Amino acid sequence: MSSMTIEERLALNRYEVDTEAHIHLKEDVCLQCELRSCLYVCPAECFKARESKISFSHEGCLECGSCYISCGREAIEWCYPRGHFGVSYEYG
Repeated sequence: MSSMTIEERLALNRYEVDTEAHIHLKEDVCLQCELRSCLYVCPAECFKARESKISFSHEGCLECGSCYISCGREAIEWCYPRGHFGVSYEYG
């Protein structure tokens, strides 16, 4: 078993960042959400609460789909990034 921390393992990932986000939020639906599960389930912390809105930053997304699965209001439009963009896992 490796003695590397999760942060060290994630640092080995390679990202090819697209200019187009692969996840889009339906802001009008997000505004009505009280649970805001996306803030808590995203392992990369790509979702942030800013004033009364939720923002998403796709650049560090791990493409796990946790946000999409946890959103009970269908406020997240999720798909994989375009070809050759996104994360490449180098460890594990």
